[in-house]
Amino acid sequence: MSFTLQQSPLLSLLLGDMEIAALFSVEADIAAMLAFESALASAQAEHGFISAMSAAEISDGIKTLHLDRASLEQGVARDGLAVPALVAQLKAHTNRHAHFGATSQDVIDTSLMIRAKQSFNLIAARLHGLITHLATLSDAYGSNILMARTRMQQALPFTVAHRIATWRDGIADALAAIHACKFPLQFGGPIGILQEFGDKAPALKASIAARLDIETHPQNWHSARAPVIALANASSLVTGVLGKIGVDCALMAQNEFAELIISGGGTSSAMQHKRNPVKAEALVTLARLNATLVSGLHHALVHEQERSGAAWTLEWLLLPQLIVAAGAATRLGDELFQSIAGMGHR
Repeated sequence: MSFTLQQSPLLSLLLGDMEIAALFSVEADIAAMLAFESALASAQAEHGFISAMSAAEISDGIKTLHLDRASLEQGVARDGLAVPALVAQLKAHTNRHAHFGATSQDVIDTSLMIRAKQSFNLIAARLHGLITHLATLSDAYGSNILMARTRMQQALPFTVAHRIATWRDGIADALAAIHACKFPLQFGGPIGILQEFGDKAPALKASIAARLDIETHPQNWHSARAPVIALANASSLVTGVLGKIGVDCALMAQNEFAELIISGGGTSSAMQHKRNPVKAEALVTLARLNATLVSGLHHALVHEQERSGAAWTLEWLLLPQLIVAAGAATRLGDELFQSIAGMGHR
């Protein structure tokens, strides 16, 4: 069995998200890295640091660049990251001014933010869709009666609309957390102070960010990783609030309560009468997975001095899984809501 959701052919259709996982593929990563290099060269020409001809050679050359993947893989094994090998090929194919004043972390972190923004745009759109689905369910079944339960015991009766309202508020909170995330350019140069660019550094950063449709950050964040942690926290909140909905649905679907009817539930190999609430259960699993992974990302806050190889590498292992799991949860939530054929009792 593969060791991540993105890689497992057996698990990915249930617990993964092909659309968002594609944004964390090698191909997507390299494309975003090269987009940074192109934007860097164009912005530097605009501000007079390299010639317009050099910038054009870099940007045009990137379009015809065919990278030697084996060399990149060997570079990672040797250097701990692919950028030195990538830049060597880039300069050989385009212009010696490529990558001027930048460092590997600028390339890698900016690539991450480009792709994280694309991922979060997808997740946000899906969360809006889930809120719309809940409104439809409330219109259809909201006046039906449920038994409210506290600490797994019967409390008092209320309506389906009351429970749906709690679900909707949770999704709205997750959506707010997604919208609050920032996706800043990383451009600090070798030690984070952009010494080659003097007082033009802020304007240069703004020009690069505008070309990449991401933001600038008031400070260098080489070793101050709050932007990355915000992505992890928001991803875990998405899976958490949808996991709450999942566990509610699984409990409501129990035969002895029959408070939720799900069409097309999962079958059993031994008991043909069963219809297991597979999508609801998967939402719970993803919530627990991200709750575990997000604690690991907090370990990556401990960056030694101006750059940490160890903490940085830990981010690469954990953050894509967190974001893909959040995407998977929104996909499963949509499928679960569409499969609901009844809620509560008249």
